[in-house]
Amino acid sequence: MARAGSYDRRMEYEVRLARPSDLPGLPAIEISADRLFAPLGIVFPPGPTVIEQMAGADAEILVAGDPPVAFAAVEDVDGAPHLEQIAVRGDLVGRGIGTRLLRAVRERAAAAGAPGVSLLTFRDVPWNGPWYARQGFAELPEQRWGPGLRAYWKAEIEAGLHDLGPRLMMWAPSG
Repeated sequence: MARAGSYDRRMEYEVRLARPSDLPGLPAIEISADRLFAPLGIVFPPGPTVIEQMAGADAEILVAGDPPVAFAAVEDVDGAPHLEQIAVRGDLVGRGIGTRLLRAVRERAAAAGAPGVSLLTFRDVPWNGPWYARQGFAELPEQRWGPGLRAYWKAEIEAGLHDLGPRLMMWAPSG
């Protein structure tokens, strides 16, 4: 508990389900986060942002902060949650906001009785594959991919994401 007169920064970025009024501000968060990839030579193709595409789908969107400064977009793929994206506003990276979002995704998956959470990410980008590995994710062997994950992989190839750097399918148990 915070002392009188002190400020508890954890409350500033409380994780919650997105409200409809949050959705218009989420693309700017994604664009800010995507800019962090440019120094690594990764520039995403133009077009609608991932969150714009997800907001119209049957996705669950969690946000951190009010107004949001980060989000996680999740949808069901092959009977389990698939984390399509976590994005944290570029100027707030490194404050544990993404970790709180990821923890909430896994906790919600466990509460729903899901066996785990899948995701696709860049293998070698420090805040992608290596970061997810530190959070308990491991590479998911191709023979364990269901038809939905195979479709995601193929769609990423067709969209040119695999041309930007090696990609990796990962899985972690819920909770």
